[in-house]
Amino acid sequence: MAAGCGLILMEKLYGADARRLTPQVHAISPSLGLHPWITVVVLAWGLLSVPALHAQNAKPTDYDVKAAYLYNFGRFVEWPAQITTAPKSGHFTVCVLGQDPFGPSLDNTLAGETIGGKSIVAKRISSPQESDDCHIIFLGSTEGSRLKKIVAELDKKAILTVSDMPQFVQLGGMIQFVPEGKRVRFEVNLAATQHAGLTLSSELLKVATTVRKNSAVGD
Repeated sequence: MAAGCGLILMEKLYGADARRLTPQVHAISPSLGLHPWITVVVLAWGLLSVPALHAQNAKPTDYDVKAAYLYNFGRFVEWPAQITTAPKSGHFTVCVLGQDPFGPSLDNTLAGETIGGKSIVAKRISSPQESDDCHIIFLGSTEGSRLKKIVAELDKKAILTVSDMPQFVQLGGMIQFVPEGKRVRFEVNLAATQHAGLTLSSELLKVATTVRKNSAVGD
């Protein structure tokens, strides 16, 4: 894909200021021979890439964009050495806990992609006890009533927790999707990621709307 085409799509997704905020666009060939799909890099202000977005959609849905974010979080987060070298399932696993709002979008986004030499796979789970091979967990909105319990159960696991539930980072979650006009942005609970032994790239933190450094619940 030519850089100009990428910038045009960026402007459709994020408004006219995308051209000013995007330092460069690189082209990547579509994977798996999926003819209806196009590949766009530089999703969030020049940092994040979209492995695949459906060419027939005039505009990706919020959950198409969130699926791309989940992929990119894996690229810009460093896990403890014992996690990255452990065989686990042999995959880099992005899990969805609770009701799945993504449908096939998450699987399509991750298909054919790798992180750290491991193929990325999506997995649906119904409880934190099934999270042993998860690197990232997206918590669906159905888990709000037991969020504190889930966060407590995942407290000592090096798993990046992500959700779009209100107050997620204030209640101990690590990354929360937040709307900003027609865009999808995110907040970061840096204290929670550090407590779990995760290191977030400074480049990732630069594009967060808020970086919370206080570990106290409710702050």
